[in-house]
Amino acid sequence: MSIESSRVAGFSAEKRRVALHSMLAAAAMTLLKLAAGLLSGSLGVLSDAAHSGLDMVGSALTFVSVQVSDRPADEDHTYGHGKFENFSSFGEVLLMAVSSAWIIWEAIQRILHPGKQLQDLGWPVAVVLTSIGVDFWRSRRLRAVAEKTGSSALATDAFHFASDIWSSLAVLGGLGACWLGVHFGVGWLRYADPLAAVVVSLMILRLTLRLGREAVSVLLDEIPVETRRRLIDDVAQVPGVLSVEQARVRRAGANYFADLTLALPSRSTFEHTGDLVRAATEAVHRTLPEADVVIHTEPRKAKAESIFDRVRAVAARNNVSVHELSVQSHKGRLRVEQHLELDETLPLLKAHDFVCSMEAEILREVPEIDGILTHIESEPATIEQPEVMVEKNRHIEEAMRSSAAQLPEIVDVHEILVGRSAEHIHVTCHCTLPDELTMQRVHEVITALEYRFQLECPEVYRVTIHPEPVTDNLR
Repeated sequence: MSIESSRVAGFSAEKRRVALHSMLAAAAMTLLKLAAGLLSGSLGVLSDAAHSGLDMVGSALTFVSVQVSDRPADEDHTYGHGKFENFSSFGEVLLMAVSSAWIIWEAIQRILHPGKQLQDLGWPVAVVLTSIGVDFWRSRRLRAVAEKTGSSALATDAFHFASDIWSSLAVLGGLGACWLGVHFGVGWLRYADPLAAVVVSLMILRLTLRLGREAVSVLLDEIPVETRRRLIDDVAQVPGVLSVEQARVRRAGANYFADLTLALPSRSTFEHTGDLVRAATEAVHRTLPEADVVIHTEPRKAKAESIFDRVRAVAARNNVSVHELSVQSHKGRLRVEQHLELDETLPLLKAHDFVCSMEAEILREVPEIDGILTHIESEPATIEQPEVMVEKNRHIEEAMRSSAAQLPEIVDVHEILVGRSAEHIHVTCHCTLPDELTMQRVHEVITALEYRFQLECPEVYRVTIHPEPVTDNLR
């Protein structure tokens, strides 16, 4: 099992364990409050027992949701089961609203119809104090695990039990006020308990509405505008990305899914496009760590894209190499010359048809061009096995050095290798040139060297010269 899989499995086990403990605690407190309420005749304690009963149902719902939400994606749920956790969170919000409404209703009934005098307040007070301690412990534990795992269901559960503390304090305050009213003859104190319960319930309802909006927004695939804007800005700053044409983000449980469409330069190769996609994915992860990212790419013309770039982009789309590309202007008309390498085993008719099709595509893509001349070259399709020709090496090397000596820019030629493949002689060498020489002049010098050399050695079929700067040879 990988480190990432082990970490996810550990989170899942911890979520299930804390949810189970919360459910068992809710069940125990429900039974204790029910017993204390029946023994004392306290309507406040009985209503709090009903509240805890709803807590137990909510905890059971959370326990089930964290187990279902951790299941991996399958054929029916390609984005996983994380939404079930958000659905559970929404269900628990409804239970919180119902429990708050229940308390308010019971409080109004107690104000309108005062009950009988409470009996034996020791048990109810002890149970309520125990309930406060248990709710404090499990709300802290649930919140810690929710922050670690990103579980919305556990976060809602933690808030739920934190709000129960205020409800229990209201019940405790009501019991204390009733006791004071009985012992000191202050009649209006019997209304303290229901009034405190109403105030606390209204506070809980206000926070419940906020949690409900969050749960609904996730179920409706809403995300904060700032998050999406920050994600788009980070991706748009990746060098090579022209623009972010579409960005869709959704959330399921603690997991985010990002789907983006990026505009990339049409001249980009497959390898370069892959590098840009990886860089864009890293940019998304800076905003949404561990998000599942899918990126679509669309070729677009860059604003500063030249005629050369657009011609090369057409060649790249047709998966062929083009070199010695030049554009001539004559009386306002542009003409392109290019050398195109095609498979050496391709028949002339198929090669001609391919070139005609590619030239037509270039004319559509670059309407400024009026004409194209393509030089077809053969691209080797087999691996050559050259035979070294020791007896002719000296003559060919001397001819290469003699030709180089006629060009003042050439410092020296070295690593001259001569070989034969079938009936053809091939020569390769390295040529040292001044550091400051432009590539245009380098090409002219190399071409001149090839021409002079082949005048002296017409039997040579192919010459390959690698230019090097003087500085490189001094290292």
